[in-house]
Amino acid sequence: MGVPGRFARERADGDRFADLVDGTASPDTDEFARELALVCGLRELGASGAPDAETRKRIRDEIAGRLAEAEAPPKRRGHAVANLAAAAVALVLALGGITLLLSKDALPGDPLYGIKRAGESAALGLTFDEQDKAKKHLEFATNRVGELGELTRQGASTGAYFTGLADFETDLRAGVSQLTAIVTDQGGQTRLAELRTWARQQSDRLGFQVGSAPAEARDKFAAARVLLDKVQARTTDLGSRLVCYTITTGSSDELGAVPAAGDCVRDPGSPDAVVPPVTQPPPSSAPTWSPSPTSAPPSSVVDTATPTGPLAPPSGGVPPPVMATPAPVTKTPPPPTTTTPPPPLISIPPLIPGLPPIVIG
Repeated sequence: MGVPGRFARERADGDRFADLVDGTASPDTDEFARELALVCGLRELGASGAPDAETRKRIRDEIAGRLAEAEAPPKRRGHAVANLAAAAVALVLALGGITLLLSKDALPGDPLYGIKRAGESAALGLTFDEQDKAKKHLEFATNRVGELGELTRQGASTGAYFTGLADFETDLRAGVSQLTAIVTDQGGQTRLAELRTWARQQSDRLGFQVGSAPAEARDKFAAARVLLDKVQARTTDLGSRLVCYTITTGSSDELGAVPAAGDCVRDPGSPDAVVPPVTQPPPSSAPTWSPSPTSAPPSSVVDTATPTGPLAPPSGGVPPPVMATPAPVTKTPPPPTTTTPPPPLISIPPLIPGLPPIVIG
């Protein structure tokens, strides 16, 4: 039904309701009145059967409880997902720790060797002191030399040797660069001496291993030993320049700061400055002074008036005791005494007659 038709019907219903109120209703109007009465009765019946306020509150609470129960399963599922995620993270960490522990003895070329190197990188990242970092690099380089020795005993492949020697040179360069930077800034002949000794020891160890290594890897061994020789030369050159005003050239290479060349102007304020020893002049071939044959010290003057030999004791008797001659006593004269004469007396005649005079002194 269109909108105009609906408006027409509603208007007709309104006219019949007005005729019913005025008392001029037609038979059709009576039918409408009966329908209207039926509707009013149904409305009253519905109002009488409606629940009271308490019943409506109970129904409302029950509906709210069921809605809450309907929302509870997603929350529980969310908590379960969070617990599963936490358990998965803990499992990964546990497996990672076990794997890192198992990779402790891994050699270059093993599947766990990469995890071992990753653990060493993590240890370096957690070290903040530069000197400690340098020591860790040298410690890892020492471990690589030990692993190369184990590879020679196991007859490993050439690729494993290449991996171990490459990692050795990487840690060696990093450790030497950091340590020489600290020495040139803060001084330290002892650190350079320790580094020189360490480099010599590692070169000797590699020299023992090169005979058992594959022929293809021997050139790599020789290159590593040449690098260690450079480290020894670098420590020697830096040690000789630590007492100079100019220690380095300001440039760097694979081993860190490059020592300066040329004359060394000593810096007396350097912590490594050594005070030169005092050298005594060498003794000349001829003495600078010789005593005169006629001069003699006072103690060597001999009194010829008295016998110098021992006295012979009388026959049949006991020699008389030798009495020590007492040293002469020198008396110190007493200090002169000075007497101060009394000051003169001053007499002032009395200012008022009848009083005694005033005497000063």
